Amino acid sequence: MAKSNLVKRLEKRIPMTVAVQISGNDRVSNVETAFTEDISSRGARVMTARRWEPEDRVTIVSLPGDFRATARVAYCQPLRGSGFAIGVEFLEPAGRWVVHPLVGSGESVNG
Repeated sequence: MAKSNLVKRLEKRIPMTVAVQISGNDRVSNVETAFTEDISSRGARVMTARRWEPEDRVTIVSLPGDFRATARVAYCQPLRGSGFAIGVEFLEPAGRWVVHPLVGSGESVNG
């Protein structure tokens, strides 16, 4: 039986578009404004204009709210047309996302 490379998520991500600033290390020094596709307290999927390498360390700062995290890029996938989707794992999260869950959904996200 083949071993799967897929890792099961520890918690469900919530589909949510949040404006963030993402910056990298010395190799990628510019700050980019990007948007999340989904988030959880452990990570997020972010739509970005540039290619990132797996294991890159980035800083994510939410534009609404006071969430900030050092994060590890888990994957980078090209999107149709232009841009990339990256999965990030929060290593040092601080603050909270500003979220307005649907009434009665029972969903909340603490960063």
